Amino acid sequence: MVEVKDLTKIYQLGQVKVKALDNVNMRIERGDFLAIVGPSGSGKSTLLNLIGALDRPTRGSVILDGVDLAKLSDGKLSKIRRYKIGFVFQFFNLIPTLSALENVMIPLSPIERDKAKLREKAKGLLETIGLAERINHRPAELSGGEQQRVAIARALINDPLLVLADEPTGNVDSQTGEELIGLMSKLNKEEGQTFVIVSHDPSVAKRANRVIHLRDGRIAETP
Repeated sequence: MVEVKDLTKIYQLGQVKVKALDNVNMRIERGDFLAIVGPSGSGKSTLLNLIGALDRPTRGSVILDGVDLAKLSDGKLSKIRRYKIGFVFQFFNLIPTLSALENVMIPLSPIERDKAKLREKAKGLLETIGLAERINHRPAELSGGEQQRVAIARALINDPLLVLADEPTGNVDSQTGEELIGLMSKLNKEEGQTFVIVSHDPSVAKRANRVIHLRDGRIAETP
């Protein structure tokens, strides 16, 4: 479903060039529950941003569903992100003035004409992740784990080809983190949803069916 070829990303920081990724090659198959792990500065988030069409490579390519993202305009990349990719972030990124239900609906609200259908779909996702009784609560009324569950539901509202999660357990306690990874693992097994998760959390690697280790911008041998 995703093929990464000779992927290199170099950032210019003043007079210094920093190679965040160095000739990375990998594949993501449909139904994967893939963990990308490595120390801080190893290039994990950069790789996730390139796969998610949030950034462009210096060299190489990311081919998603047969399309080379590096060859697309910004407008077409925006459509790829909207319709084919779901994002889960460490700090939830929920809109504080909206309810859980409205936050889940927000990615498709500007374009979905049948609002009643969208609302029912969002309600169904919140029920699936165990928040049926919290749909009208705003983020401030939810725990950190509940907010991240809302973020997971939001990532699924567009029926994405894959969900990219950047340190999804990094802002919750360890027990809640285990529950969140368990939820994503369940969605992977029961719904066939593809997940790619960047994390320092060892519980993520334990649940994953594949693990990629990054070190200094390169794929490293499994320690």
